[in-house]
Amino acid sequence: MILLLFLLTVAVFLLFSILPGDPARLTCGKSCTPDIIEANRHRLGLDKPPLEQYEAFIGGIFFGREFSEDSPQPVICNAPCLGYSYNRHAQVLGLIVNAFPVTFWLATGAFILWITTGISLGILAALTHGRWPDRLVMTLSLIGYSLPAFFIGLVLMFFVIIKWRWLPFPSYVSPFDNLGQFLQTMLLPWIVLAVLYTAFYMRLTRNQVLETFGEDYVRTARAKGLPERTVVVKHALRAGLAPIVTAAGLDLAGLLGGAIISENIFSLPGLGSLSLNAVTDSDLPLLAGITLCTATFIIVANLVVDLLYAVIDPRVRLGS
Repeated sequence: MILLLFLLTVAVFLLFSILPGDPARLTCGKSCTPDIIEANRHRLGLDKPPLEQYEAFIGGIFFGREFSEDSPQPVICNAPCLGYSYNRHAQVLGLIVNAFPVTFWLATGAFILWITTGISLGILAALTHGRWPDRLVMTLSLIGYSLPAFFIGLVLMFFVIIKWRWLPFPSYVSPFDNLGQFLQTMLLPWIVLAVLYTAFYMRLTRNQVLETFGEDYVRTARAKGLPERTVVVKHALRAGLAPIVTAAGLDLAGLLGGAIISENIFSLPGLGSLSLNAVTDSDLPLLAGITLCTATFIIVANLVVDLLYAVIDPRVRLGS
C-alpha cells in the first residue's frame, strides 16, 4: 500500500503537470499580460525544474510549504499541504475537509441501504431460483441497471418534492444541528444511489449463493439436518462473501470521493459538487487534491478488504 501511495503521488503530479493549459495563465484573471503570467508562474513555483516541483509537492504533504516565497506576504500552507487554491484563496485540504462530511453521510447512508436490500433480495432470489420471486428480483435488477442516476434523481425531485410536496426542497444541514432536516434532505439522494448499486448486489449475491449451494459442504450441512437459515447464512453466504466484500469496499471508497450527479441534483455541497466547480473554474490544485484523496480512499479500501478476507474465510488464515 505504501508503494502504491507513492506511485499515486507521482501519477497525480505528472497528470496535472502535462494537462493542456498554463496554470499560471488560469490564475491571472481576465486582464493578463506576459509579465503577469510570468510572475504567477514564479509565484506558483512552476518556473522550477519538474523534479524540484515534485519534491516541493511531497515535502508539503509531510512538512508544509510556502507559496509566493518572495512576496512580502507569502502563503503558508501547513502540513499536510495538498496545494493552495488561488481561485478560492484557501488551502486545498481545508476545502476538502469542509466538503467531506456531506459526501461521507451520503455514501454511508446509501451504502447501508444498498447492502442490506441488495443482499437480502439476492438471497431471496437464490432460495426461490426459477420461481416468480426470483424472476421479479432479476427484473427489478435489470430496471435498476437501465436507469441512469440523473433520471432517477430528476423523477424523484419532480414527483416527491415539486408535485406531491412530500418533502421540502433539499437544504443540507449537519445531523448534529438538525436531524429532521438532515434526514429530509438526504433521503432522496440515498435512494438514488441505493437503486443503482442494489441492482448489482442483488445479482452478485444471487449468483454467489447459487454457486455455493452446489458445494459438498453445503450438501453435507443439509444432510446433517441443519436449519435452512443456518445453511444459508453460516455456510453458503459466508463462503460467497469475498466478491461481495471486495465490490462493497471499492464502491464505498469510490463514493467517498464524491457522487457528482446526485450531489448536484440535490444541491449537496460535497466533494462531487466541489470537483465539478473546480473543473468549471479550471482550479487545477483543487482537482489534484481531490484526485489524490479519492485514489487514497480506494487504495486503503483494498487493504481493508484484504484484511477482512481472513475474518470471512478461515481458509485464508490457514493458508497464511
